[in-house]
Amino acid sequence: MDSHLNAFLQRAESVLTRLEPLLPAPRCAVDWQQSLAARWHREGRGGFLQPLTITLDLHLSDLIGVDTQREQLARNTRQFVQGLPANHALLWGARGTGKSSLVRALLAEHATAGLRLIEIERDHLADLPRVVELLVKLPQRFVLFCDDLSFEAGEGDYRVLKSVLDGSLERAPENVLLYATSNRRHLLPEKHSDNQNWQMIDGELHPNEAVEDKIALSDRFGLWLSFYPFTQEHFLDVVRHWIDVQAAQAGLHWQWSEELEKAAIRWALGRGNRNGRCAYQFARQWVGVQLLESPT
Repeated sequence: MDSHLNAFLQRAESVLTRLEPLLPAPRCAVDWQQSLAARWHREGRGGFLQPLTITLDLHLSDLIGVDTQREQLARNTRQFVQGLPANHALLWGARGTGKSSLVRALLAEHATAGLRLIEIERDHLADLPRVVELLVKLPQRFVLFCDDLSFEAGEGDYRVLKSVLDGSLERAPENVLLYATSNRRHLLPEKHSDNQNWQMIDGELHPNEAVEDKIALSDRFGLWLSFYPFTQEHFLDVVRHWIDVQAAQAGLHWQWSEELEKAAIRWALGRGNRNGRCAYQFARQWVGVQLLESPT
C-alpha cells in the first residue's frame, strides 16, 4: 500500500512541477507606501493592480504656455489632496500639447502628500467598481488616469461606459478622482448634421435627443480643460525650455540663435505638427548632436 501511495505522490509532484510554470504568478497587494503608481490589468473575470516604476522628473514648471489649464487642474488637485471637494477632470484638445504630462507632473508635485496614480485603459473602464473597491479604505488619495479616452462612430459601448461612469463616479469614495485625456471635447465624433435640428437626420425623429446622448458622457466630468495647437512663438518657447533643461543636465553651454530657431521650425514642418512633444524631441536631438560633435 505504501509503495502505491509513494508512486502516486511522485507522479502528482511530477505533474505539478510541469504545470507550475504555466500558472499565473501570485498577485501581491500593492504597497502604496513604496509605489507611487500602478496599472490596472484585466485577468479573466477580474483583474489586478501592477505597481509601476516611475521617475518624478517632470514638473509643473516644465509645462510652458498652458498656464490657465495648469493652474486650474493644480488647484483642483490641491483641493483633492487636502480632503476638500474636487471634480473629475477631462483634458481635451490637440495632441502633444501637455495633457498627459500635466497629470504626471501633478503626481511629482503631490506624491509626498499621499497622491497616487493608477492608469486604466479605456477598454477596462467597466472595471471601475472593482478598482474603487480596492482603494476605498486606504489613506492615500488616488487619481485614476485614462489616457486617450474616445470612441468612434458606431461604437455602442460608450453607453455602457456612461452608465458605469455615472454609478462609479457618483458613488466614488472621497479618496478617488478620475482624470481623462481626449482629443475630442465630447469623446465622440461630432457631425455637422448634429446641429441641423430642424430636419430628421439618419432616421432620427428626435435628433436633439441623439445629440444629448452623446454629450452626456463628457458631462460626467465636472472640470473641462481645453488644450489648443501651439503658435510658432509658443512652440519656440517650449523648444528653448527643453534645450535649457537638457543642456544644463549635460553641462553644455549653448546660446539661442537665428540658425537654431530655423532648425527648430524646419523640424516641426518636417513632422507636420508643432506641439510640446515635437519641441521636446527636437531639443533632445539638438543637444545630443552638440554633445556628440563637441571636442572631448
